[in-house]
Amino acid sequence: MKKTALILLLAVIIVPFASCKSKKLPVKDVLITKADGTTLTVKAEIAEKEEERNHGFMERKNIPDGTGMLFIFDRDQILSFWMKNTPHPLSIAYIDYNGKIRNIYDMTPFSLTPIKSTSSCRYALEVPQGWFDKNNVNVGDKVSW
Repeated sequence: MKKTALILLLAVIIVPFASCKSKKLPVKDVLITKADGTTLTVKAEIAEKEEERNHGFMERKNIPDGTGMLFIFDRDQILSFWMKNTPHPLSIAYIDYNGKIRNIYDMTPFSLTPIKSTSSCRYALEVPQGWFDKNNVNVGDKVSW
């Protein structure tokens, strides 16, 4: 009886924390073609479902260089992201339906300030902060997968 009560108590305490752990999503190669014709590859987790997009990189403490997350939306819209519960500094590129990068912004860990696209976009690509700058990725470059 005591053993069962202890197991139930542990389950009540541990399960909520375990379920909050960020799960990795399926990964695809995302190609960025720069204006000079060179191509870069980002190993990006794909967030297509609303719950995946809403959670994003929350609670992730380490996001390796050369990786990221691609957020796919059903329609063009002004996109808005924030860094709630996100400890790792990120940069975001807003991408239109043709794959053209329209905006690139750096985001501050844990900030609740919305970072909005300046035009209707269909996709967003988050990478470790500074990755776009370091690789000379700019507005106007093309993204595909």
